[in-house]
Amino acid sequence: MTMPDSLYGAVMLSLIDFFASMVMITGIGVVLALFPLLNRIGKVDEDALRKSQH
Repeated sequence: MTMPDSLYGAVMLSLIDFFASMVMITGIGVVLALFPLLNRIGKVDEDALRKSQH
């Protein structure tokens, strides 16, 4: 499908770009929202790290 070189084509391309950017922003938000969950899952015992010989 080709975009027509007119005002209709420009509006259609702008709408596609708008929705694509919303999808990308939502995806980034989901990844950022998962960081606290990953922090709870990957809990590190700092005392054990300090006592280790490495």
